[in-house]
Amino acid sequence: MQIIQNILLVIIGFSGGIAVAGGVFAFISILGIIPRMADRLGLASHIYQMETVIAIGGIAGSFMTVFQVHIRMGMAGLAIFGLFAGVFVGSLAMALAETLKVIPVLCQRTNLRFGLPVLIVSLGLGKALGSLYQLCFCPH
Repeated sequence: MQIIQNILLVIIGFSGGIAVAGGVFAFISILGIIPRMADRLGLASHIYQMETVIAIGGIAGSFMTVFQVHIRMGMAGLAIFGLFAGVFVGSLAMALAETLKVIPVLCQRTNLRFGLPVLIVSLGLGKALGSLYQLCFCPH
């Protein structure tokens, strides 16, 4: 009876994981992050490789989370990982904001004519400084 229960739990967990992963990747593809980044970086001919690497990263992250794999990489490796994770989250947030037309609506309602690049950089710096404050000064 215990074996059947464990097999059923594995099937339910695996099915739920596939559903969530499918939703996340569908969300990323609807936002068009990969083609937009490939176009801006001049790597449009390598878009399939970029999508493959992102899928492998998602699978590796899931594997490391489920099996609690620890990788010793030191402070430099942690900084590099943090940079890449921040770039991804920032790209996702800006793509979502662009899709929802947040910036144009904000500019229209505030009659903002000049300084849009300053506004975008300020949003990014505010997010970064808020994250650093939380990391350094908030108790864990």
